[in-house]
Amino acid sequence: MFKLRFTVYILLPALLSLVQLKSGCSFEMYSFDDTPGLGRVFDGIGAISGGGPNFGASFQIIKVEIGSDTQSTDGTESAHMRTPDEENYERGYEWWLMMEAKKRNPDIKLYGLPWGFPGWVGGSTGNIYDDPDRTSMYVVKWINGAKVHYNLTVDYVGIWNERMYNTTYIKTLRKNLDANGLQSTKIIAADYASWYSWETLTEEILADPQLAAAVYGIGVHHAETYSSASAIATGKPLWASEDYSTFNNQTGAGCWARTLNQNYVNGNLTGCIAWALITSWYFDLPYFGHGLMNAFEPWSGHYEVSSPIWATAHTTQFTRVGWKYLKHGSGVGKLTRGGSYVSLVSPDRKDFTIVIETMSYDGSLCFHPNISKWYEVSPQNITLVFDGNLAGITYMNSFFTQLHTAGEPTIFKPLAPMKVENDRLDLYLGVDQILTLTTLGHGRKGQHPRPPPSEPFLLPYTQDFENYSINEEPYLFAQQIGSFEVHQAGGSHGQVMRQMTLRMTVPFCNQTAAGITIIGNTNWTDIYGEADVYNEGTDASKGVFIAARVSKRGCKTNSSQGVFFFFYPEENAYQLAPTLDRGSILQGGYVRGVNKGWNNISLNIQGTTAVGKVNDEIVFTYSNLPYEPNQGFVAVGTGSLGYADFDNVKIMSPSGTYVP
Repeated sequence: MFKLRFTVYILLPALLSLVQLKSGCSFEMYSFDDTPGLGRVFDGIGAISGGGPNFGASFQIIKVEIGSDTQSTDGTESAHMRTPDEENYERGYEWWLMMEAKKRNPDIKLYGLPWGFPGWVGGSTGNIYDDPDRTSMYVVKWINGAKVHYNLTVDYVGIWNERMYNTTYIKTLRKNLDANGLQSTKIIAADYASWYSWETLTEEILADPQLAAAVYGIGVHHAETYSSASAIATGKPLWASEDYSTFNNQTGAGCWARTLNQNYVNGNLTGCIAWALITSWYFDLPYFGHGLMNAFEPWSGHYEVSSPIWATAHTTQFTRVGWKYLKHGSGVGKLTRGGSYVSLVSPDRKDFTIVIETMSYDGSLCFHPNISKWYEVSPQNITLVFDGNLAGITYMNSFFTQLHTAGEPTIFKPLAPMKVENDRLDLYLGVDQILTLTTLGHGRKGQHPRPPPSEPFLLPYTQDFENYSINEEPYLFAQQIGSFEVHQAGGSHGQVMRQMTLRMTVPFCNQTAAGITIIGNTNWTDIYGEADVYNEGTDASKGVFIAARVSKRGCKTNSSQGVFFFFYPEENAYQLAPTLDRGSILQGGYVRGVNKGWNNISLNIQGTTAVGKVNDEIVFTYSNLPYEPNQGFVAVGTGSLGYADFDNVKIMSPSGTYVP
C-alpha cells in the first residue's frame, strides 16, 4: 500500500483546470498495476555536471572527460599522464567538478570517458588497441587516482567517445580494473553510434560469455529513443550514454522531456545522459547554447537557468537510481492522442511516481538527432486506474509544466494534491505539457538570486598569472590545441602560463602540431595584444605567436584563420600568416634585438593594417590584410608542440579605449 506524503501548497484553481477533468469529452483508460511484475531497473539521468537533490535538475549521474590534452569539441582537457612514467592528479577541473557534485549530492554516480589519448598510449602506430594493457592501465590509473587523491569512487567507465571499440580491449580493461581493486567500477560499452552498437556489439556480447561478463551496460549516443531486439536479449542495462545536444529553449525542453520518457517507452533505455549540462564556453564555439542552462560570462557572473533544467526535474526529483519501472501496458506506454507515460516504484514499494508528457512534433524538435517521422498530439481526457499494490492511493502530489503558450510558460509548478477516488484519477491533458504525479512529499523549484546583468568581455585586460595554483588552467583562456597551465618560471617572472603538450595526441578531432589558446570576444575587430614570451631549452616549441581575429575553433581549430604573428627567437625571425597552419605566409623576415631568454611581442590590428613589435621595436607594418576573417578572438600559442612560457598578457583597443 502506498501512502502519500503531503506537500503543502496553495490551491491553484487556474492551473488545476489545465490537468483535471474537462467535461463533454470521452476518456481513455490507462492501467497502473504492479501485479504483472515490474520492468527494468532505473539507472538514472545525468549530464556532465551535477546538482543537489530536490532543488533543481537533481542529476543522478555526472559524466566527465578523462582528459588527454586533445581537442574534444570546445577545448582540450589536461592529461593525468603525459608520459608512461609520469602521473599528476592536480591538472584540469574535472576533479573539482566531481568533488563539488558529491558535496551537493553524495549519491550521485560518477562516469569517466576518454575522448582521446596522449600520443604515447597509441605507441608507434597511433592505435590504442595495439597494446590493450597499456591503454587500459592509463584509464585504470585515472580511476585509481580519483580514489587515492580525492576519495572519489568512479562508478562507470566508457571505452572511447564516438570511436570504434575493440572487444579484446574491453575484456582487458575489465581484467585490469579487477586486478587493481576496482571491481565496483562498471564498464559501459561503447559510447559509439547507436545503429552499430545496437546490432554488432550486442551480437558480439551474445556470442562471447567473457565479453558479456566484462560489460555492465550498453551505452550508445543519440539513440533516438530506440534500441534493438538483440540489445534487449542481452539482458544488459541499455543507456543513451549521450543524448539531447539541443538548444536550451522551450523546444529543447520539449525534446528532453519527450526523450526521457520515450527512451524507456520505445527502447527500454534505463539511463540517459545529456550533452551538455552547462553552456560554459565562449559564444561562437561549437554547439553554443546546447547546455541545459547557460553560464558563459565568468567576468560578469551572469547565468540563465533554462527550461530543460526543469524538464529534468520532473523525473529526477521524484525517482532514485534503483527504482523500477512498471511493465509496458501496466504503467508504461503511449497515449492514444499523442504523448507518453512512465511510472516507477521504489524498491520497498512505498513510493510511486508517474511522469506524463504530451510534446508536439514542432514543440520538441531535437537538434541532434532530429525527429524523422511526423506525429500529431491533441488534447485528451484520460483516466488513470490503479490496481495491485497501487490500489488504495487517495491523493498524489503533482508538478506541472506548460510549454509554448501565448504568454509566459508555466514551468515546474507545484499543484495542490490531486484526489484519487475509487482507485481512479481523471485528468485533462493539453499539448506540450509535462505532469508528474507522485506519492513523495518533497520536490521544489529551487530559488536562486537574480543573476548579475550580462556584460561583454571588458578591456583593458591584463594577466600575470601570480594568483593561480600550480598546474591550474588560467581563467578565461580556452585552450584549443595543447594544454596551457600555470607553472613557476622563477626570477622576475614568477608564475607563468606554459604550453605543456610535447607530441601529437591520439585525437578525437583533426589536429595540427601547434598549441593555441583563445581569449576574449569573437566580435573583436581592431585590437591590440601583447605578451612576454620565453621559448628556449629542452623540448621547447619551434616558435611562439600572438594572434587576433581568430576564427574556426573546436574541431576546426587545425584550420583556424586570423592574423598570426609568429616569432622564432632561436632564428631571429618572424612570420605573418593568415592561418594557424601557415599554409601561406603574408610576410616574413629577420628580427633585430632579440634577447636571450624573455622577449616581449605585440600585435596591433586596425582595419587592414597589422603592426608587429618585438621588445617595443617595429618588426613589420603590413597594410593588406585579408578581408576575411575581419573579427575574432585574441590567441597565444606555439608554432609546434613543445614548451613555451607566456606572461604579462595585455589586451586593449589600439587607441587604449573600450572595445565592445
